[in-house]
Amino acid sequence: MPKTSLKNIQKQKKKAGRKIARPPVSRIQGNTPGVRKRLKKAAGKARAAKAEG
Repeated sequence: MPKTSLKNIQKQKKKAGRKIARPPVSRIQGNTPGVRKRLKKAAGKARAAKAEG
């Protein structure tokens, strides 16, 4: 049975209606090397912007 059947679409809409609206996460959670690198880069950009202005 395909995932895009009428029943499944209706089920998704029902779930979406029940879902609690939450704000998106402001920063990437986690401690993996890639994430740490991105956070470090973002922190560096923030520091540079603070120093300029």
